[in-house]
Amino acid sequence: MADAVAGRDKCGEPRLVSLPLSRIRVIMKSSPEVSSINQEALVLTAKATELFVQHLAACSYRRGSGRERKALTYADLSKTAEEAETFQFLADILPKKILASKYLKMLKEKRVEDEEENDSGDGNDGHEAES
Repeated sequence: MADAVAGRDKCGEPRLVSLPLSRIRVIMKSSPEVSSINQEALVLTAKATELFVQHLAACSYRRGSGRERKALTYADLSKTAEEAETFQFLADILPKKILASKYLKMLKEKRVEDEEENDSGDGNDGHEAES
């Protein structure tokens, strides 16, 4: 069991998890389907979360450019979420970073495309039919 120790508590006793259980309890209770949480479920959820984050970090580090700098970056996490099938459900949570100017340009281009599509698609020349 010593392998599972993830630090020590205030009294110096070994801890099984390093994430704060009180925060995990709050997150779990935020679901309307959850009315009560037993301690075992709380600890297992915390440990599973820690293992998941470790796995994501390790995969991102191996795939990313951080190996040269011995660092893990947001770009590494984002790349892993986009490319690895296992982590694709995180793509919306970890999107690639883009400059604000590039984003505004993309929005403007999309707006122009939408306007062109609406103008050509309705055959109405932008005027309402009179009755």
